[in-house]
Amino acid sequence: MSVMATFNLSHLDPGPFILLGIPGLEKFHVWIGIPFFVIYLMGIMGNSVLLYLISTEHSLHEPMFFFLSMLAATDLILPSSCVPKTLSIFWLGPQEISFAGCLTQMFFHHCSFAMDSAILLAMAFDRYVAICFPLRYNTILTRQFIGKITVGIISRSFCIILPCVFLLKRLPFCRTFVVPHTYCEHIGIARLACADISINIWYGFAVPIMTVMSDLIFIGVSYSLILRAVFNLPSQDARQKALSTCGSHICVILMFFTPAIFSVLAHRFGNNIPRSFHILFANLYVTIPSALNPIIYGVKTKKIQDKVILLFSRKGKQ
Repeated sequence: MSVMATFNLSHLDPGPFILLGIPGLEKFHVWIGIPFFVIYLMGIMGNSVLLYLISTEHSLHEPMFFFLSMLAATDLILPSSCVPKTLSIFWLGPQEISFAGCLTQMFFHHCSFAMDSAILLAMAFDRYVAICFPLRYNTILTRQFIGKITVGIISRSFCIILPCVFLLKRLPFCRTFVVPHTYCEHIGIARLACADISINIWYGFAVPIMTVMSDLIFIGVSYSLILRAVFNLPSQDARQKALSTCGSHICVILMFFTPAIFSVLAHRFGNNIPRSFHILFANLYVTIPSALNPIIYGVKTKKIQDKVILLFSRKGKQ
């Protein structure tokens, strides 16, 4: 009777969970936390500056920079859903997190990741229209159309991640509440359940692959059409200018999708990959792209570069 009561209680109100960090690297946690803190701080500052410039500078009120501001916003949400808790684990030891808190962290982590992918697709479409249909750019990418794209990005991300919350809430947790990770993620929590998690595994694998791969395929199609249009341009200068406007976006795409796809595949098929490497890599792909994106766009986009120089030169004079 008591066992059944415990089972029912854990099913209705499991937790709190205990986040351990990176198993096997506990003695290095303090030192690992230092670069993670620096990278996280760089990301917060860089993306905040981007958002400030795009919102205040009228010359940056264009579709390209609107999508860039959306990317900067998700690059603030994605690491902020995980890194503060991760740093407290690295510097203070294993940390408790309630089941509701765990689900919330998981939702914002996965949802912002899905939004990042969709925003990169929208930015590829923006470059496609700008280069292939330059004279119709403003008539195609109107405010109404951009608004519809924004609603679509948010709605799709919300709809594909919300089922993960209910897939976890239905599970009974009656074995252990110790999570050998630095943050809560769908499959990692599902593996703690004392029930069949086949639906969780296949949904958690199929949906990210389908959405991320479809985004990547459409991005590839966009850039194939862009390259064909670029090489048909009459002058060398025009080709170089067109390619330079896409350079920063291509760097960001590679930096985002390469580790993301590796992490998803490693979760499903990487049984021989050490757990410590997988967890460390999962933390790196959450923090590094978010920190480097503002730097890449600041270096490769002249309008942003000029505005950043102007902003900090003003600060220096004051």
